[in-house]
Amino acid sequence: MREPVEDALPVLTADLPGCGGLMKAAPEDFEVEELPAYEPCGEGEHLFLWVEKRGLSTPEAAKVLARHLGVPEREVSWAGLKDRQAVARQWMCVPARGAGRAEGLEHPSLRVLRAERHRNKLRSGHLRGNRFSLRIRGAREPGAVREVLSALAAAGVPNYFGEQRFGREAKNAEMGKALLLGGPAAARTDRLRRKLYLSAFQSLLFNRALAARVRSGTMARVLLGDVLKRGDSGGEFVCRDVSADQPRVDRFEVSPSGPLFGPKMLPAASEVAEAEAELLAEEGVRLEDFARGGGETKGGRRPYRVRLEEPEASEDGSDLLIRFALPAGSYATVVMRELMK
Repeated sequence: MREPVEDALPVLTADLPGCGGLMKAAPEDFEVEELPAYEPCGEGEHLFLWVEKRGLSTPEAAKVLARHLGVPEREVSWAGLKDRQAVARQWMCVPARGAGRAEGLEHPSLRVLRAERHRNKLRSGHLRGNRFSLRIRGAREPGAVREVLSALAAAGVPNYFGEQRFGREAKNAEMGKALLLGGPAAARTDRLRRKLYLSAFQSLLFNRALAARVRSGTMARVLLGDVLKRGDSGGEFVCRDVSADQPRVDRFEVSPSGPLFGPKMLPAASEVAEAEAELLAEEGVRLEDFARGGGETKGGRRPYRVRLEEPEASEDGSDLLIRFALPAGSYATVVMRELMK
C-alpha cells in the first residue's frame, strides 16, 4: 500500500508561490470556533456547554467534563472533533443534572464559557462548519497569500482528508484494508479502532481519486458519469449532460463528488466509473469487500471541493494572520498547504 502522506497530494494552486513560514508554533497560533447547526433553545433535559480548550483533544475534554460533573463518560457528546494543538471553542453536551457544577469547572486547559439547556442531545455532525484564525510565523512572501486565497475562493478548496485522519506513521488505512480483507487483526480490534481504521482506508482512496482530478485539472469540471452533489440539500445525481451541469458547478450549486466506497454509495457511470474501478483494482480490493465492514463502511459520496468562506489575510510584523471558514468535515490544514507550499 502506498503511504497516504499529505505532502504527496497535489495542490490546486501549484502555479502560485507560497508564503512559507511556520504554523502551529504554539496552540494560540491555531484557533478554531465551531459554527453550530442550531443554538440551544434554553429548556430540556440536556445541557449544552460552550467550552474553550487548549492542548486537549475533544475526547480528552469529554473525560475532564465527565469527571468534574460526576457523569459517565459515554453521556458526554459533541458535534465535531477539534485539534489538540489548538485553541478551540465548541459545543459539548452533558445531562442537565450537571448544570449546578458546569460553570464552576477549574482546569488549566478547559473552560466553560456558557451553559444552555436543550431538548435533544448533541450528536456527531450537528454543525454547519468551523471558523479558523491562524498565525503563520516568519512568512517569507506574505504578499503571496492573497492571490492564493482569491484562487481558492473562486474554484473551491480541494476537499482532501487531512493527515490527522491517518494516524501516526499513516498506519490507520493499512489496518483498515487488513480488516476488510479478513486479516488476523480483525478478530482483536475493538469497535472504536475498527471504525477509525476502516474510515481511514475509505479516506485514503478518496484522496487518491481527488488527487487525480486535481492533476488533470478536472476538480471543478464535470465529467460524463460524475455523481454530482447538491450544495444545499446534499442530494446526488449522475451527470448525463455535461453542458447542462457545468454551469451549475460554476455557480457552486453542485460539485463533482468522489467515492467513499461501500454498498450504499451511488455508483458513477461512464469514464468516471471506470476510473473508480481502476482505483480499487490498483489496491487489490473489490467493492463487495466493503460489505464486510458492516455499518462502518456503508459508503457514500464526498464533494471534491468545498467553498472557502470569509477569507482574510493581514500582516502582524513578520507574521501573517489568516482567517476563513469551511464546511463541517473539511480540513484547515489543506488550505494552509495551498498558502504555505
